[in-house]
Amino acid sequence: MYKIVKKRQLNENVVLMEIEAPFVAKKAMAGQFIILRVDEYGERIPLTVADYDREKGTVTIIFQIVGGTTMLLSTLKEGDFLKDFAGPLGRATELEGVKRACVIGGGVGCAIAYPSAKALFDSGAQVDVIAGFRSKDIVILEEEFKAVSHNFYITTDDGSYGEKGFVTDKLKSLIDGGNQYDMVLAIGPVPMMKFVCKVTEPYGIRTLVSLNPIMIDGSGMCGGCRVSVGGEIKFACVDGPDFDGHLVNFDELMKRNSAYKEAEAHSRENCRLYKGVE
Repeated sequence: MYKIVKKRQLNENVVLMEIEAPFVAKKAMAGQFIILRVDEYGERIPLTVADYDREKGTVTIIFQIVGGTTMLLSTLKEGDFLKDFAGPLGRATELEGVKRACVIGGGVGCAIAYPSAKALFDSGAQVDVIAGFRSKDIVILEEEFKAVSHNFYITTDDGSYGEKGFVTDKLKSLIDGGNQYDMVLAIGPVPMMKFVCKVTEPYGIRTLVSLNPIMIDGSGMCGGCRVSVGGEIKFACVDGPDFDGHLVNFDELMKRNSAYKEAEAHSRENCRLYKGVE
């Protein structure tokens, strides 16, 4: 059993939890993920490691309330326990040798981008961060990003906070302004990652994206998380989740990710929490 030692509501639909999991915390690195179950009846869901503290033996996760499982997870309180918390899984983000980077997060994808920005900053790299949101009311991790970046920019679609526009607009202006990045890391909605890659490709800038395909077992056995990268089939759980964004078939990924939208909505509507089932 894994104890919830901290819980914080970041916005209406995004929750931060710090979990007591010393064996996971001991090995976790930026870019990796865990798979958890809320209880013995629950499904297994993957969540990226948003942070870790090896001394305290804790791992931080940040999740958006989307389906039945995340809805149920969001009702747990500090002092409650999770049934399973397996990890770390996947490959750590390859950050060695990076001197100047631009880390881009879109929406809740900022939670995944944060540990890489922190790792780069701690390694001595020059780090610019662009965080994009639809509007001011869903901004998350602003102070955390400011602490691990040399330049921090917020964009909002509606202009209610930061600069009006998309992360791609800000990225292009920074590149055209003379910033010579040796890596761009983009994490967020698939369309956002796709268009970030379209911006960087003409400049020949190495661009990594963290993919979020449907995942079941997390060990490469089921094949559910397969993605097409450079014309080859890769499994995000063991080959990724980070890949060269210029080689990813984003259109195929978007199509696969939408396959269970109706089932996800049904799961949320029929979450047993709201059916009075213990």
